[in-house]
Amino acid sequence: MQIVEIESRTSALLERLLWVWERSVQATHTFLTPEGMEAVRAYVPQALRTVPCLAAAENEPGIPVGFLGADGRRLEMLFLLPEEMGTGLGKKLLQYGMEHYAICELTVNEQNFSARGFYEHMGFRIEKRTETDEQGGPYPLLYMRR
Repeated sequence: MQIVEIESRTSALLERLLWVWERSVQATHTFLTPEGMEAVRAYVPQALRTVPCLAAAENEPGIPVGFLGADGRRLEMLFLLPEEMGTGLGKKLLQYGMEHYAICELTVNEQNFSARGFYEHMGFRIEKRTETDEQGGPYPLLYMRR
């Protein structure tokens, strides 16, 4: 397993990352309706193109199985293929982000219990809660800091 900085965001790579995102969200965001999932999915390609820092975990060169995106010291996204969950890969990616980007804050869906527990295990604590997500959807968010 290797973690690489993504410099060139080719269409093929962005399609692969979108596929990883979709599989991850299907496994962890069971609170989303199919319509809610499609609404969120519409934002993902743009987010992948514009997030300032993007790193991927690869089992084989050029084949991401997980990724993270950061903006400043903020984790904007962290997604893994379901078969990679529980293997330590999420921890490796987050540690990479903390070491290379000084990540110390993030936002997580309150209903994503496994992610919330993971971030708490990694030393993040809840600072604030909102009733809706950033698009006004009925998905409470937890703002966490380390």
